[in-house]
Amino acid sequence: MEILGIDIGGSGMKGALVNIETGKLITERFRIPTPPSRKPEDMAKVFKDIVSHFEYDGPIGCGFPTIIKHGVCKSVSNLNKAWLNLDTQKLFSEACGLPVTVINDADAAGYAVMNYGIGKNEQGLVLMITVGTGIGSGAFFNGTLIPNSELGQIPYKKHKKIEHWTADSIRKKENLSFAEWGKRLNIFLELVDVIVCPDLIILGGGVSKDFKKYEKHIKIETPVKPASLGNHAGIIGAAAAVSVNTIK
Repeated sequence: MEILGIDIGGSGMKGALVNIETGKLITERFRIPTPPSRKPEDMAKVFKDIVSHFEYDGPIGCGFPTIIKHGVCKSVSNLNKAWLNLDTQKLFSEACGLPVTVINDADAAGYAVMNYGIGKNEQGLVLMITVGTGIGSGAFFNGTLIPNSELGQIPYKKHKKIEHWTADSIRKKENLSFAEWGKRLNIFLELVDVIVCPDLIILGGGVSKDFKKYEKHIKIETPVKPASLGNHAGIIGAAAAVSVNTIK
């Protein structure tokens, strides 16, 4: 079965058709920059443009970079304040005229990794941590999603959210070396380790491909592995979420 997966981030909105039996992309990834306003109406237009690019007519899965509860946005994170309490699922469905399943982006990436990547068959508590414009997290217990964990929201020192100190966007903005940034990431993971005590942490987002550059600075006791699906995990997991939602 082929399903369109769309991964929405703070800097870009990406989509591709996915074979949900194999977890493989069957088209090239298509990307449009996230509108600078990050307002609902502007992002809904880009969403529609991505759907139109693929000339697609079917259910769509979408990973979204905030807390999503029953399709409704419950925090604005790095987006415009107009998103708060907005029915995101309804907005995107009406924009393209097709049924859309919206879940948190880190939960989507987790679906991909747990079903098609290194998380497959892993038991116990597994955390998917996505690092990009912000920091997202998805929790899975014996392969089942525990929705709406947002560990990037942990306050840290003078920062309202630790993602404002540790995200990959901060590494780029402050021109940090991977060694400097890796030490910050390790502090975040130390907090996660104490609060949640997982059996495995999987790192996703753009930084997963650079894992070797900062691996030696990750010193927590819990195993930490990069997500081999890389930047495609959000798209693949968003598509997979459609079948999970349909089954339920």
